[in-house]
Amino acid sequence: MLALRLTRSARPAVQLRRLLVAAASAGTGFLLLGALGHALNHPDTPSVSALRLAWCAAPLAATVYFAVAVARTDPATRPRSGLSALGLGPARLMAISAATTALACTLGSMLALLVFLHLRGDLTGMPFDGAAADFLAAGRPLPLPAALTLLAVVPVSASLAVAVALRPREQRPGVSRMARMYGRFGAYRRTPVRETFGAYGRFGTHLGRAARGGRTAGTEARSNQEQGGQEQPAETAEAAGAAGAAGAAGAAGAAGAAEISPAVPPAAPLAAPSGLPWGIAVLAVGLAVEAYVSRTGGGSEPGGRAGALAGLALTALGLALAGPGLTHLCGRLLQAVRPGALRLLAGRALMTEAVRIGRPLGVVCAVISAAYAMTSLYDTDDPSVAPLTALGTLLVTGCAVATLLTAAAEARQARALTTDALLRLGAPAATLRRAAAIRSAALVALFAPLTLAVAELSALPLAA
Repeated sequence: MLALRLTRSARPAVQLRRLLVAAASAGTGFLLLGALGHALNHPDTPSVSALRLAWCAAPLAATVYFAVAVARTDPATRPRSGLSALGLGPARLMAISAATTALACTLGSMLALLVFLHLRGDLTGMPFDGAAADFLAAGRPLPLPAALTLLAVVPVSASLAVAVALRPREQRPGVSRMARMYGRFGAYRRTPVRETFGAYGRFGTHLGRAARGGRTAGTEARSNQEQGGQEQPAETAEAAGAAGAAGAAGAAGAAGAAEISPAVPPAAPLAAPSGLPWGIAVLAVGLAVEAYVSRTGGGSEPGGRAGALAGLALTALGLALAGPGLTHLCGRLLQAVRPGALRLLAGRALMTEAVRIGRPLGVVCAVISAAYAMTSLYDTDDPSVAPLTALGTLLVTGCAVATLLTAAAEARQARALTTDALLRLGAPAATLRRAAAIRSAALVALFAPLTLAVAELSALPLAA
């Protein structure tokens, strides 16, 4: 009931994204029912029916990925202060988000079942003069348990993926909470410094050089004041105190660099995502599999098509893994060779949003290259494949582009505070728009040639 109320009270943009999830679920459910209809109408070719069912894995993965992206950007299920007291903690909000996703996907699956039954002629007669009777098994009874099982795949998969992606994670102890190091006589401390015998007993030794440096600077300031015979003005006293504090801080820094590891190290620069080498390796393996399938001459047989499908899947996975690393590299290249304010702003934004933007962008590039390579595997002899292939291609491409746009909206929400701070400091809005244009142009300049190259390399072995 709470999930229904949150669904009704959502903003129009959120409702539009949920309707897109329902539409994607409807398309995937129709493709699954189409594979079932082909299996019912052609019981003598189970390998072809199994291959059609395997091709439905790509629309299913695209739909689940899009559902997870929509659930991440849903403002109604974000943890807020005070909701835990009402019983809406992170686990409850995760359950509500999973229930909302399951509701949208179930709506789409029911719509797919209605359209499938209508095209079969089970509701109001055979439409389109029976043009869809071949791949929908219009003359055979439809097994309802099998159809409901296939239709339940999308809601269950999407809700489980949302629950895993939005599960509450425990706060891991950071570098500020270090394990206690027990010193002499059982006294614990946070520094792994080994003390000599009797060193801890001497007064002030365990305080390190910082205390001695602070006392030395303060003693020198007082001695200079006494030698002058006059009371120094407030500015001179403040300068002396600042000098003492600076000396103490410098001594403490020197001591920490020499013999004591600091409890809180300085903030490190943004690290590059670690998926770039793995993405390149998986991409090379996928291209090798496609070349091997084309050399053995099995591309036109069902087994050869399964190998080609595995090669395309590995190629797409490699591009998706390499996307965040390439986005981070693009941001680093924007800041190279004496950058200005615009290039610095655009480059740092790309480095910060490398994982959030890079992975959907890699998925879009993978979908485009795979769609270009699939043209060599298209069978024009079977007329029933044409509408299902067009529907599957449109569904996967639409889900990939919609996921990228959703990730861009999430990134814009994440940097809203930074944008407001820049505007309050006096940065013109045109400067921020130019930085966004520079980011977009840099991404297009990097990913467009890469997508074309991978598409050509994937299509050449399959066309042979």
